[in-house]
Amino acid sequence: MKAEKGRSVEERYTQWKSLVPVLYDWLANHNLVWPSLSCRWGRQLEQATYKNRQRLYLSEQTDGSVPNTLVIANCEVVKPRVAAAEHISQFNEEARSPFVKKYKTIIHPGEVNRIRELPQNSKIVATHTDSPDVLIWDVEAQPNRHAMLGAADSCPDLILTGHQDNAEFALAMCPTEPFVLSGGKDKSVVLWSIHDHISTLATEQGPTKSPGSTGIIMKHASKGGGSNNKPVDGPTIGPRGIYQGHEDTVEDVQFCPSSAQEFCSVGDDSCLILWDARAGSTPALKVEKAHNADIHCVDWNPHDTNLVLTGSADNTVHMFDRRNLSSGGVGLPVHKFVGHSAAVLCVQWSPEKSSVFGSSAEDGILNIWDHEKIGKRQDTAGLKAPNAPPGLFFRHAGHRDKVVDFHWNASDPWTIVSVSDDCESTNGGGTLQIWRMIDLIYRPAEEVLAELDKFKSHILASEKN
Repeated sequence: MKAEKGRSVEERYTQWKSLVPVLYDWLANHNLVWPSLSCRWGRQLEQATYKNRQRLYLSEQTDGSVPNTLVIANCEVVKPRVAAAEHISQFNEEARSPFVKKYKTIIHPGEVNRIRELPQNSKIVATHTDSPDVLIWDVEAQPNRHAMLGAADSCPDLILTGHQDNAEFALAMCPTEPFVLSGGKDKSVVLWSIHDHISTLATEQGPTKSPGSTGIIMKHASKGGGSNNKPVDGPTIGPRGIYQGHEDTVEDVQFCPSSAQEFCSVGDDSCLILWDARAGSTPALKVEKAHNADIHCVDWNPHDTNLVLTGSADNTVHMFDRRNLSSGGVGLPVHKFVGHSAAVLCVQWSPEKSSVFGSSAEDGILNIWDHEKIGKRQDTAGLKAPNAPPGLFFRHAGHRDKVVDFHWNASDPWTIVSVSDDCESTNGGGTLQIWRMIDLIYRPAEEVLAELDKFKSHILASEKN
């Protein structure tokens, strides 16, 4: 059965690779020795004629022979309509990409499960590991480390305490205030404000210096994750609020894009909960049965704050309107997106277009959807398969194992970084891909046809000559 599955994955991959010159404007394939469970864009560093340089955050989840790390890389992002079609498909799956260069390594206390960057200060990132704490890092001030066996862990610049059990995945940063949100096995959602510590956090040079003066308690935080099981040293702050309403592990959290006081969470209890910190620590709205299985991920639309996406182990993505969330306790999604054959692990709205979002899953596929296309006739450009699920307009099949994370690039719209954990397909490592679909796929049909018409007249003129 496994051999059969492997064959079908390889066939799908071979077919995908043959179509790369047709479907993609640019693609970079970067082999990872160790899998990364998270990938995130950082700030743009430099703009040049044909490409931009940008920070990229990823991690190395090791087997213990070398330490787990948080990796800060510099990525060359080739600009649209620059790369030659034949070049982007000529890559070696086993090789590292020349477009991705490691800039700094932080030796992380335990494996990195999740990375999130602070919108107000591009130097600050938060990480989750197999522990109750959230670790805050000033990636510019942290020393570059050599990850070798026996090397001491890097010291985080700030430790956020408040969970009573491991908080492994659910992590979010607020777009409007320097707030951090987390969820964990203690069934709680925890909120912190690092407002008083931001300015000094970026300038303090030593991990033993306090990154702020208000409410900082110097002490050992909870035990770190992974196999080291040692207390993590560093200044700590307690939570601003603890919110309880879930009956099982909280798997993901997200802030409302327009309000630091409103946020949502999903969990293994199949619930979607909306919270309002101004109204106390109990749910503002609770959808008891938002899916038919564990819910792994949630995202709130930055353009239309009524719309929330959820992705589940039932293989579907649901889109909810918070004005009409449920009926009789059962979730009432505006639409159910059915296009994966395994559990959905990550959902994210596009920063560019309000109706577009991506979803990645354990089936190795990253789907791009547009909910405005539902119910409309097929694209006249013929870019959509007749049997495609409603709303689906692009399928990225460049990974051969579960796509554990992806991130739209806000500085370079329609450019996506995605990462797969390849342990099952290749017995180790991972694949990082940075890609941009060809613009003929997402631009308005009339624009595309007008452009193609110019080529048609050019070709006809050439033939006459």
